[in-house]
Formats: sequence, structure tokens, C-alpha cells
Amino acid sequence: MMPSRLLVALLCLPALAAVSPASWAASEPARPGRVAPDTKPAPKMPSLDDLFARLRASEDPAEAKGVARLIERRLAGSGSPTADLLTDRARQAVTAHDFPLAAELMDRVTALEPDWSEGWNRRATVFWLLTDKDDAIADLKRALVLEPRHFEAWAALGRIYESQDDKGHALAAFRRARALYPQMDKIGEAIDRLTPEVDGRDL
Repeated sequence: MMPSRLLVALLCLPALAAVSPASWAASEPARPGRVAPDTKPAPKMPSLDDLFARLRASEDPAEAKGVARLIERRLAGSGSPTADLLTDRARQAVTAHDFPLAAELMDRVTALEPDWSEGWNRRATVFWLLTDKDDAIADLKRALVLEPRHFEAWAALGRIYESQDDKGHALAAFRRARALYPQMDKIGEAIDRLTPEVDGRDL
């Protein structure tokens, strides 16, 4: 006669074989001290205000350039798929040197999204390429009313004023650009070049 302990063990074998390792893990009771894996939330995107603050504070040109690019990307989105599409077509027209078409497309963009500062800044660029400096200045001023921290618009305004030999306004615009983006390429050179001519006139 088979010993009772051996009989019990044999009877239990099929039941044990039907249990998979996965089911073991699922049915395993939680042990004291076990902690669920850390699920860290995605890092929060810095606000535009934070990025502008970092840009002003940065003393490293490479770091500042990276922050400036992030700001430019934020400003580049109109929030309107139609306006973004027209802006991209205007960019292609500029690449093809079809500046009148680019101006027409940007006219539509500014009509669709009049509160988008970058739209006015880009239309100003087209007017500059068309050598329409007065309209370029008007558009840059509109862009700066909507976003006073638009350092590219300040720099562009300074370049146009300087091309018109309006050195006082050029210097003021360049200084505004540098206050926002101290590491901006060539801004310091422009300020150093114009300062003696403007500030030294009454000496």
C-alpha cells in the first residue's frame, strides 16, 4: 500500500503544474516594505517668462543661444493651423525670392491672427526684403506692442534705423535687444560702434 504522504504529493502535482509563474507573481502577497516602482511625472515645461528670465541671466553664449531658440520656437506658433500653413508658404516664397507673394501671404496671416507678434515680425522681414523700410518699421513696432520682449524685433528695428542713418533710434533699439538677450551676436559691437556718435554729440 502506498504511503499516505506520497499519495498526497502525487495528487497535488497536476494542480501545481497548472499554475504558471506569472500567476504566482500575481497571487504573491505584498511583502512589508515593498514599494511600487517610481512613476515620476513628466518634467514641467518652463514658462515663457521663465525662459526670458534665464536668457537675461545667462552668462554663457552657448547656453543663451539654446534658450533663445526655445523662446523663438514658442513665439513661432500662431495657434492657428491656417496661419501657420500660410506662414510656411510665405517662408518658401522668400526662399524662392518671390517677395511679393510672401508679402501677400503674410497680409493674410496678420489679418487672421492680428494678436500674433511673430506674424508682424515676419511680415516686417518681407517688407525689408522689398526695401519698404517704413512698413517694416511699422510692423516691427506692432510686434513689439504685442510682445515687448521680442529681442529679434528690437534688433531688426535697430538695423533698419541704422540703415536710415537714424543712429539715436538705432542705438536705443539695440540697447533694448541687449537688455533682453545680453549674449546676442553682434549686438554689443553695434552698441559700441554707435555709442560714441550718439552719446558723445553734446560733449
